[in-house]
Amino acid sequence: MSSDINRNAGIAPFAGKRRGLLLVLSSPSGAGKTTITQRLVASDAKVRISISTTTRPKRRGEIDGTHYHFVSEQDFKASIAKNEFLEYAQVFGNWYGTPRAPVERALRSGLDVVTDVDWQGTQQLRQNFRDDMVSVFILPPTIDELERRLKSRAQDDEKVVQERMAKANDEMSHWPEYDYVIVNSDLDEAVAAVVEILQVERLKRIRQPGLTDFVRSLRGGA
Repeated sequence: MSSDINRNAGIAPFAGKRRGLLLVLSSPSGAGKTTITQRLVASDAKVRISISTTTRPKRRGEIDGTHYHFVSEQDFKASIAKNEFLEYAQVFGNWYGTPRAPVERALRSGLDVVTDVDWQGTQQLRQNFRDDMVSVFILPPTIDELERRLKSRAQDDEKVVQERMAKANDEMSHWPEYDYVIVNSDLDEAVAAVVEILQVERLKRIRQPGLTDFVRSLRGGA
């Protein structure tokens, strides 16, 4: 990013009550969106993570309510019927959804929310939020590196890894639909880029509602 953005990244928005923004990260499986999301939340007290609901089984080390809300397919479909998701989709035979209530509550209170969803989920979220949403697509440096990362994390068997690789080409074709695109060749640099994007988006005029009165006071009430 430019030196101008780097200089502005540490500048706080005007101190006025604002509605939070929804930061959406998407990528093929293994390109880094989940890790970047976790690092961002750990580094910024004003960011909350949207914990998705899923019907897939828990993996080793996962905690219900921390990594995902794990539910039955019956309960998931009941939530769909009650319009409790901002977006949802079926991926590799399992359902995933973004709960509506905690996201809307956080945004109303002025907190920013980060969520990692696929391109289909991003399209659904855009219908709900529009001006409140910023989208970032994360690309791997190479296809070979993407496959290496999927295998090295040892979460899926070879069949699932190949299914994810086959889907990656379609997922990456949607990069032009996003506001920002980052090539994750270095995790620390990718995280820093997302942090700067969030800081700059917070500084946009439409997200600083107290500016009109502040500037009027600087001009002597004019």
